[in-house]
Amino acid sequence: MNPYRSYRDIKRRKSRQIMLGKVAVGGDAPISVQTMTNTPTADVGATLDQIHRAADAGADFVRVSCPDAASTDALKAITRQSPVPIIADIHFHYRRAIEAAQAGAACLRINPGNIGSSVRVAEVVKAARDYGCAMRIGVNAGSLEKHLLEKYTSPCPEALVESALHHAALLQEHDFHEFKISVKASDVFLAVAAYRALAEAIDCPLHIGITEAGSLRAGSVKSALGLGQLLWAGIGDTLRVSLSADLVEEVKVGFEMLKALGLRHRGVTVISCPSCSRQQFDVIESVREIEARLEHIHEPITVSIIGCVVNGPGEALMSDIGLTGGGRHVHQIYVNGEAAHRFDGADLVEHVVELVKTRAETMRRAAKI
Repeated sequence: MNPYRSYRDIKRRKSRQIMLGKVAVGGDAPISVQTMTNTPTADVGATLDQIHRAADAGADFVRVSCPDAASTDALKAITRQSPVPIIADIHFHYRRAIEAAQAGAACLRINPGNIGSSVRVAEVVKAARDYGCAMRIGVNAGSLEKHLLEKYTSPCPEALVESALHHAALLQEHDFHEFKISVKASDVFLAVAAYRALAEAIDCPLHIGITEAGSLRAGSVKSALGLGQLLWAGIGDTLRVSLSADLVEEVKVGFEMLKALGLRHRGVTVISCPSCSRQQFDVIESVREIEARLEHIHEPITVSIIGCVVNGPGEALMSDIGLTGGGRHVHQIYVNGEAAHRFDGADLVEHVVELVKTRAETMRRAAKI
């Protein structure tokens, strides 16, 4: 048996599909990437600025917090001007959920058990149904119900799943099925175990994430370890990378995870060596500049930047555009895996950037035919 596995061997868990605005989640829809604003929602201008930046980076949805009436009132202007569907984050007051639905939110992030009586849950469900809202049941290890903590003594996978299924039942009792679920924890092992168990217990779409993962570097590593396991196992229909960093970084890291597993391709993927004394140009600085200058490219293009001929030609075979460092500052460019031309490396970064931009434009034109 060949132990080698590739992205073609990843079999996504079968789930029913729901709609957040015009974007599908679950089923055979692409795994979506989302993030969350951190501006006061009542500040429409500042909030929309973050939403537009996230959308430009590729976010499929953006979540905004709605803790008070001023926030849900501002949500009306935000949803009208947002380039992507908006998820309203609701924690306790059922009126905020109803107001958010009326304001045009595509999804309500709630815990039905926190909303109050069955009558209030029914009112929220009616508003969601009337205004075409989906819901996300958000269970978090840091805010489990008191009776579950008493039952299990501490947060554990069983407690997270029990909470999630209880909240799902509250919606199902009202014949509402347009929901997805998350069971997040800051502990990677706890989160992964909970998601694996939940994936077996219910067929709704799953929003995956490692909550409160940390800073840009530490949180990215932690999230990759947890979400990578789940995605590799076919679990996850939408994701958020929760970082103490700019929301655009969350989107970028999310897409890098999906690209690494071959699950979704967006933008330029740079394959580069760590550099050594054999390098024929400054690899690290060149890669930094190339990535920065190509952030606006959305087309899936793979670029290899290798400092010498040891691995350069081999990596270029698997790249759309490849650069291999050569002696006397004369380098080799590969296109579609074949040697295309050599050039003087004085304007190395500019040369590669122009090649990628030209290829992206060709792909855009072809897509319109």
